[in-house]
Amino acid sequence: MKRINFAIIGQGYIGKRHADMVRQNPAARLVAVCDILPKKMTDTESISEPYYQDIDEMITSHPEIEVVSVCTPNGLHAQHALKALRANKNVVCEKPMALSISDCQKIIALADQMQKHVFCVMQNRFSPPSAWIKDVIDKRVLGDIHIVQLNCYWNRDGRYYKTGGWKGSGQLDGGTLFTQFSHFIDIMYWLFGDIKDIHAQFADFEHAKQTDFEDSGIIDFKFISGGMGSINYSTAIWDKNLESSLTIIGSKGSIKIGGQYMDKVEHCHVKDYELPLLAATRPANNYGAYMGSANNHDFVIQNVVETLNGKAPVATDAQDGLAVVSIIERIYSLRETDKYVR
Repeated sequence: MKRINFAIIGQGYIGKRHADMVRQNPAARLVAVCDILPKKMTDTESISEPYYQDIDEMITSHPEIEVVSVCTPNGLHAQHALKALRANKNVVCEKPMALSISDCQKIIALADQMQKHVFCVMQNRFSPPSAWIKDVIDKRVLGDIHIVQLNCYWNRDGRYYKTGGWKGSGQLDGGTLFTQFSHFIDIMYWLFGDIKDIHAQFADFEHAKQTDFEDSGIIDFKFISGGMGSINYSTAIWDKNLESSLTIIGSKGSIKIGGQYMDKVEHCHVKDYELPLLAATRPANNYGAYMGSANNHDFVIQNVVETLNGKAPVATDAQDGLAVVSIIERIYSLRETDKYVR
């Protein structure tokens, strides 16, 4: 396969993960990285590639760049993706794709105009339990879907929401569903499609002095494809993550995928069906004081390489990214009518 040239905007934890995954892929090459901070402030002593503090300078200096990975704060994803597309580059965009439907649509329109790919990072699709349940749902092993419950209970305290950072900012972070749980909403959308008739209530139990938005919510809705669902979430869990789980009740049985990171099948009781032996799930991303989701970014980079070599389709494209943002935006539109506790 032809070797694909990458550049990365953002050298926080996730940007560094992208850099490592590109370096480790024999069919990829890291050409340059960029961050608004000087190199000595990003703890990136191991970087041997050219380091820039200006995106335009990086792109102009390296016409060989084919893919730009956007690993900046959520509120900057759209402008950085659009800048890369205007420079005629393919884009890998960390979750969420943007903080509004309108910005997602701008990215899609420009990508179509420039005939470039946009890869949205939703790494949980690559976990063995996710791949397995996708096959189960697609083959209608559970029959008609009656109820789907998504529970996301994580710890995010002062170790995460640090003074002076972008996390917790309404403009740059956007909200708990965008930053913490959009990849789980993506799994729900991937399996069951879009939702309607949304009702929600929100609360801010522990983060009133640290964030501009809620830390907890209870949402219920109907799936357009049939059945009803709910999302229950909170980052007000004391000390460490509790769980991320997906419970599915169908006419022919029930399944629950649980664990801290939706990484294990906890229940499978289905008519005329036996749970196969699944591959082990990767360990979660370890951010030191707190934990994140499955560490599957190498699959994302491999998908980019294979797609640009004509060997595979985009695993999570811009339309999928738009769908997830649309669901969250419609949920969050109800924050304006819900006088939640702060």
